[in-house]
Amino acid sequence: MRPYGDTTGDGMVQVSFTLPVPHDKRAEGAAVQLANKMGMDPAMVVHAKAMGDGFTFFVVYGRVNHLVDLDAVRVVERDFALLSAKEVNTVVKQRLRRKLSVVGACIGTDAHTVGIDAILNVKGIAGEKGLEYYRELKVTNMGAQVSVPELVETARAEKADAVLVSQVVTQRDAHLHNTREMSAAFREAMPAGRRPLLIVGGPRFDESMTDELGVDRIFGRGTTPGEVASYLVHALITQRKAMA
Repeated sequence: MRPYGDTTGDGMVQVSFTLPVPHDKRAEGAAVQLANKMGMDPAMVVHAKAMGDGFTFFVVYGRVNHLVDLDAVRVVERDFALLSAKEVNTVVKQRLRRKLSVVGACIGTDAHTVGIDAILNVKGIAGEKGLEYYRELKVTNMGAQVSVPELVETARAEKADAVLVSQVVTQRDAHLHNTREMSAAFREAMPAGRRPLLIVGGPRFDESMTDELGVDRIFGRGTTPGEVASYLVHALITQRKAMA
């Protein structure tokens, strides 16, 4: 199939980018040249704005001839049932027979707590309450700019069943470096049988990179507290019981 812009199958797409040039006619020509090299032909600059000294932001609209093959798309499918808050509480209480301990944080220099707060705080996101709302979950939110050693120590002190880490800052792949550092620290500090579930989330993660990053699960954009809670029940209770 082809992208849709103005009419079905017209192949029209929109892209945005910044070039390190002052905003003038030459800069707009450079933007069109880049779009042409990306396969957009014809390409039109529909928005251009100076971004400080010597930089220009562009929005370019144009046609591409590339086709999308849905049969070739590979994604990480959800492999667990979505449970309500009541169902999560019931399973934890009846099968775990204690509160499920969750520790969350933004690690490294990442100071963006919007993601971790949306999952953990009782106010949640988009009308769905966060994990603090679940009476059978014990939640410790460490906030922003938490060092990996601090996270490991808190997880140990709280006897964490799961550690949730949010990473929004992605410059120079900081989210990947931080995640690898975290997973390595937990492997060094705790034996496999006592290690908490390691979960990371953020807008730029590839959900298929769990093995490469040394974590148990990656959640991307649009993840809800209910999805995370349901996964915790699946991974820590349902799946383990089935394997026993």
